[in-house]
Amino acid sequence: MAEIQLHNVSLDYSTPAREPVSRIFQIRRERNVEDLPVETGKRILALDHVNLTIPDGKTFTVVGPSGCGKSTLLRVVSGIANNYSGQVLYDGVDVHEVPPKDRYIGMVFQNFALYPNFDNEGNLSFFFKMHKISDEKTRERIQYTSDLMGIGFDKLLPRNPKTLSGGEKQRVAIARAIVRAPKLFLLDEPLSSLDAKLRLQTRGEIKRLLHQFSITSLYVTHDQTEAIALGDQIVVMHSGKIEQVGTYQDLMENPVSEFVAGFLGLPPMNLLPSGSISGNKLVLGNYLIPLSSRVYPLVTNGQSVTLGFRREAVKVSVEQSSGNGIQLRGEVEALEPDYAQRTQVVYVRDGLWSYSGLCPLDAKLRVGQIVHVELDPERLYFFDGNSGKRL
Repeated sequence: MAEIQLHNVSLDYSTPAREPVSRIFQIRRERNVEDLPVETGKRILALDHVNLTIPDGKTFTVVGPSGCGKSTLLRVVSGIANNYSGQVLYDGVDVHEVPPKDRYIGMVFQNFALYPNFDNEGNLSFFFKMHKISDEKTRERIQYTSDLMGIGFDKLLPRNPKTLSGGEKQRVAIARAIVRAPKLFLLDEPLSSLDAKLRLQTRGEIKRLLHQFSITSLYVTHDQTEAIALGDQIVVMHSGKIEQVGTYQDLMENPVSEFVAGFLGLPPMNLLPSGSISGNKLVLGNYLIPLSSRVYPLVTNGQSVTLGFRREAVKVSVEQSSGNGIQLRGEVEALEPDYAQRTQVVYVRDGLWSYSGLCPLDAKLRVGQIVHVELDPERLYFFDGNSGKRL
């Protein structure tokens, strides 16, 4: 096992600009290629000064939109991509010059990446052959791993990968990563190609194995349910940067930015932009939203502010509430019943904004109906309209 640290890690992919084919042919007729002007290419900062510490034995799940740098982060930690600046440390040792094969990493990919010319036992034993480990120790380790992987896994070993289902292939891929007794376990969206039932089953197996081994793990996923189920901590990435790290509850209750609030959550937070500060209130269309004592000292008149609230802070009713909450009105856009909770989710449009709230299941609502909305003033969030940072 190992503690993994990233200090100020950046990775810059710079792509040279390309001339249109017809233009290249025209220039080559007129002069030598060496005389072509040099044009500046597009700069892509895949990782931007990333700092992260994964304690020994903990599992960190990484989430974020496509292209935010999740998989690039994994490749840097593994050593597959080593053209980065900054430091990657395993137990305090800089591993920049250590090749991936010598880092004792177990990796599981989205596309399984099994060796098709070996049977499954050969896939598990390949690491030991490369490191010239005895057949006896190899068989012992494979048997141990087979027992860990659960019922029926030993029957997969003599078979060829092409004869396996998607779930079986992923089991073999996970076993191949575990059999080498890795210091670090890296998983890049390993369940995204499985159907819903297999995904749930395999997720349970991964959770059991991570708990049993206490292997330091970095798990990249686009599925928030996986991130919540498997991670001790969740890393939220955006545009090559780490926005926030914490438990799911921390991130839900204390998002540091509008991006985290609007990305994380099932569903994410309602966000109403285009508000402006006037005294100790937020002017939002025709509404005046009082600012809390925590927020008021941090804002200035005319400042652009986005209001945020989760649907649990919104009560929708046919008649205006007599409570002390903030009163809004809107038109019902859609209804979504939740029979388990005996509630219904109501999607409301109010001028420029759309948001969702909750209403009792037996309330008689219809699409197009004007409803009254009450916001809990203690559960509101305010974000700077320019920087997106929470106030």
